Amino acid sequence: MFDWIFDPNIWIALFTLSALEIVLGVDNLVFISIVVGRLPADQRPFARKFGLALACVTRILLLISLAFLARMESTLFSAFGQEISIRDLVLIAGGLFLLIKGTMEIHAAVEGEEEQHDSAIGKAGTTFGMVIAQIAVIDIVFSLDSVITAVGMVDHIPVMVAAILLAVAIMIFAANPLGDFIDTHPTVKMLALSFLILVGMALIADGFDVHIPRGYLYFAMAFSAGVEALNLWSKRRQERKKRELTVHPNLDMLSDDDYVVRGHDDATSGTRR
Repeated sequence: MFDWIFDPNIWIALFTLSALEIVLGVDNLVFISIVVGRLPADQRPFARKFGLALACVTRILLLISLAFLARMESTLFSAFGQEISIRDLVLIAGGLFLLIKGTMEIHAAVEGEEEQHDSAIGKAGTTFGMVIAQIAVIDIVFSLDSVITAVGMVDHIPVMVAAILLAVAIMIFAANPLGDFIDTHPTVKMLALSFLILVGMALIADGFDVHIPRGYLYFAMAFSAGVEALNLWSKRRQERKKRELTVHPNLDMLSDDDYVVRGHDDATSGTRR
């Protein structure tokens, strides 16, 4: 019954699927970090971990419902010559949600409304619940994509569950550092928001059976992230040079002043003698 446990191909599939789950979960992790950024600082770490735990539960529940997932591609109705299924509706709705959310966040950041809203939102009693509700909605979308991928790769449900648990455990440890990094670097946050819009467009396209190869998206994201990393590195070097240029001349001026004062005192004392 459990002979598959000793099959090396199963272990290869486990680690491959775990890595794939992490890759597929990065955009979910970025979304959680951005949404959680609206909360007060003391609530963010718990909200990030809770959001990822919620994503884990959602994915496992979807895996257990494999029979239902198998019927999700059955046609509900046709529109403009296009067959629409439950899966298509979920992908389109999730893509629109990402598109609208990313656009609103970018608008708030560009117009400088973020800081004004943060204090008001942070004081609202329902803020934590609103954030968790948004995370729950988007978890369904990302979990659906991830679970469908898992079902296509592995035949054994325990392997899928183990891969999801391993991937989420790794992401939980990375949630706080990634979230703090995004909060302290506005340009990285803007890049992450643009990723959400990109993923949202891809989900909408998938909903209309226009599949965009994920390799293209990952390459675009990796290239943009690499350029942003170079910008951050260059900015850090420039700031370091500015600090050196502002500190050393001041020290030299202090040394000259001290020398002048000492010379003036010596001359005065010599005259008095």
